[in-house]
Amino acid sequence: MTKRESLRDHRAGDGDVAARLLVWYDRHARVLPWRVPPGGTGADPYRVWLSEIMLQQTTVAAVRGYFDRFTALWPDVQALARADEARVMAEWAGLGYYARARNLVACARAVAAAGGFPDTREGLAALPGIGAYTSAAIAAIAFGRAETVVDGNVERVVARLFAVQTPLPAARRELTALAATLTPADRPGDFAQAMMDLGATICTPRRPACGICPLTQICAARAQGIAADLPRRAPKAPRPVRTGTAWVALDATGVLVERRPARGLLGGTLAFPSTGWDGSELPPPQDGGWQALGEVRHVFTHFELRLTVLRARLRNPARGEVVSREGFDPLTLPGLMRKVWALAE
Repeated sequence: MTKRESLRDHRAGDGDVAARLLVWYDRHARVLPWRVPPGGTGADPYRVWLSEIMLQQTTVAAVRGYFDRFTALWPDVQALARADEARVMAEWAGLGYYARARNLVACARAVAAAGGFPDTREGLAALPGIGAYTSAAIAAIAFGRAETVVDGNVERVVARLFAVQTPLPAARRELTALAATLTPADRPGDFAQAMMDLGATICTPRRPACGICPLTQICAARAQGIAADLPRRAPKAPRPVRTGTAWVALDATGVLVERRPARGLLGGTLAFPSTGWDGSELPPPQDGGWQALGEVRHVFTHFELRLTVLRARLRNPARGEVVSREGFDPLTLPGLMRKVWALAE
């Protein structure tokens, strides 16, 4: 008998994971603006979908303010479907991964045209910007479907519960299969959120609080004394470094900006003219007078960027648009361009 088969037998005799976890969740669930209370029904699929899209690659703490602003501006999917994409991109600034904002609008329009969200994982996965994880999460949380929801927190909980020592990312298929053995038919949405909360608050990456974990008695990694070591991760290759140039042309009345191409890095966002780092080879937006200010650094998922910033007085630009100083809000720029502005202003 393998260790994992032994764990399953132990769990069956000592209490079901879902039952233990739901009892804990009923008492300790995080209060979040997109959730209904434990055991509740009627979760709004719009709010669940919006929160899940925002939470990709981002923390709950970072998302709260964005979620509140978005739902104040666009309280339902029909309102978001009518929104101007540029306004949505501006409100999204700072959350990163800007293709998500474009897909947000496209998805809202598709859902509004269809008369509402589909209530199955397969139907949800067919919408723009909704992948395997997000479709499962919405189906479970908003529609009570018994779908297996696996994010980074859940991977960590499952790796420890079953003492999976295969490093990530190679272990992902195995962790998803093991997570599926735990997903209950009853209250699957609460269970999915309970797994996330457990990973976020107790089964944390460093120094897991095993002493207060509701699963501590049936956790194989805890029994072996290796909980803090899991999940293991394969060594990461060093990020390649890219270089480029950004130009900031301004005077007392205006600032030169341009809309980036819809596809590609920072797609569709308002930015300062730049070149080199994104595969482009563009000349300065106006002739002469450029002063080198220094360099900003920014880390993307797959590379590190070192961007030289040049500044000049605004005069007869050959491309882009001039925004008045009163109408220019650097908070609507993506994070990289906010760094450029901080150096140039």
